Amino acid sequence: MKVTINDVAARAGVSIKTVSRVINNEPSVRPATRKKVLEAVEALNYQPNLAARNLAGTRSYTIAFIYDNPNAYYVIDMQNGILAACKARGYELLIHPSNAKSANVHEELRNLVEHSKIAGLVLTPPFSETQSVIDTIKSLGVDYVRIVSSEAALDDEDNCIQVDDSAAAVDLTQHLLQQGHRRIGFLCGGEEHVSTHGRLHGYREALENAGIPVDENLILKGEYSFDSGVQGAKKLLQSPNPPSAIFASNDEMAAGALFAARLMNIEIPAQLSIVGFEDSPFSRQTWPKLTTAHQPNNEIAKCAAALLLSKARGKGAAESATASKEAGIVRTFTPELVVRDSSGPAPD
Repeated sequence: MKVTINDVAARAGVSIKTVSRVINNEPSVRPATRKKVLEAVEALNYQPNLAARNLAGTRSYTIAFIYDNPNAYYVIDMQNGILAACKARGYELLIHPSNAKSANVHEELRNLVEHSKIAGLVLTPPFSETQSVIDTIKSLGVDYVRIVSSEAALDDEDNCIQVDDSAAAVDLTQHLLQQGHRRIGFLCGGEEHVSTHGRLHGYREALENAGIPVDENLILKGEYSFDSGVQGAKKLLQSPNPPSAIFASNDEMAAGALFAARLMNIEIPAQLSIVGFEDSPFSRQTWPKLTTAHQPNNEIAKCAAALLLSKARGKGAAESATASKEAGIVRTFTPELVVRDSSGPAPD
């Protein structure tokens, strides 16, 4: 026989309503009562039917993750982080890939919110950094949290988890400068991503702080993809005055730059240093392994979902801030430098 909420209530010696409050993680339950209910849930291996909960009441127990990103590693990390927060709080996750450049994207989001009965949305770039998308979601009156570069202009900081791309890019560029590199190429990601501008800003800042003029010929536009890294590196390395190091805006591009260097019989790092960004599996699967900036996407996503669920539970701004602190929700992340084998001293 399937265990029901009635069985849990009977074993714990409480009402069905009290069991429901504990399962929904509501604060209005005494610790001793909560402990009894949780022990009964564990002893009976009770599994709440979240779909039935969504249908039974006005409150939703599902949140949505909206993304448009070609990097499967990034998407998987985000999904796992959000799922961890959902499971801890008795919620389900609706995963919704979309095309941020589609002319129908606003109608698509409107249909999702109106027909899927969700408690809120977690938005990642470029959706989270597109003002028209944010305006559409605001008009629908649904809770949301966006993961954004700290370079983004914000009028809703309480709804944001920020990543300080610029500070991390300064650290990566300074690492190359300390190795004696003075001509450092920079491969940009997609212009629609604010992170691209943040990382470029950090690169420029580090050079300027070191008194080195920025050579615009060393900065190339591109996309966050392996092929873009291959093409960009080839262009830099075939120029009349090639760089001794390349800063790629993510690890996938950096892996492409490594591939291009190998095709041209350039030794890494003896003749050329290459660094990436994010510390995705790409950085550990290349040879040599990539120097990069560790961006904890799983933890970033977990904090974004926890913040969203705090809002979805109807907490006011002050209460939400207190709950965020108690839950250990970090609002700003700065990726940390990870030095591996793809970077070394500048050649003589």
